[in-house]
Amino acid sequence: LGLSGPPGAGKSTFIECFGKMLTERNHKVAVLAVDPSSSTSGGSLLGDKTRMTELSRDMNAYIRPSPTSGTLGGVTRTTNEAILLCEGGGYDVVLVETVGVGQSEFAVADMVDMFILLLPPAGGDELQGIKRGIIEMADLVAINKADGDLVVPARRIQAEYVSAMKLLRKRSKVWRPKV
Repeated sequence: LGLSGPPGAGKSTFIECFGKMLTERNHKVAVLAVDPSSSTSGGSLLGDKTRMTELSRDMNAYIRPSPTSGTLGGVTRTTNEAILLCEGGGYDVVLVETVGVGQSEFAVADMVDMFILLLPPAGGDELQGIKRGIIEMADLVAINKADGDLVVPARRIQAEYVSAMKLLRKRSKVWRPKV
């Protein structure tokens, strides 16, 4: 599964919860978390693993943070190979978290079985902020943080994306993207 979304959408938190659910059901889960690299120093914080404390201690989980090292598209130049290595190593679920998105961080969509766009319910002009390119590639749009005071905005964003998805050309004859 490839996961992308704007910074602050809760990608790492979602992966932590989803990954724990999968390991509790006896799946072996690999997480490939991609962080942006500094154009000045070339360094990267690789902080996603620190936000997945429970999952990082789980013996049925493997978390590998990697810097983009200047690669565009939200992944590293070796992400596809890393997915294959994880599968070969016995991990039956591989989650790839891309860097935070703008318009074109969806290269992972061609590497995975399902591409999930994770969105927060209250980020301003959502349809303007997440452009057509990434929406067209999404197999699933998940509105995250949809509880408490954010239930109503989440429902509104869901309705906006359901309408927007109807206008897009279908990528598959058998799957209609869900919101």
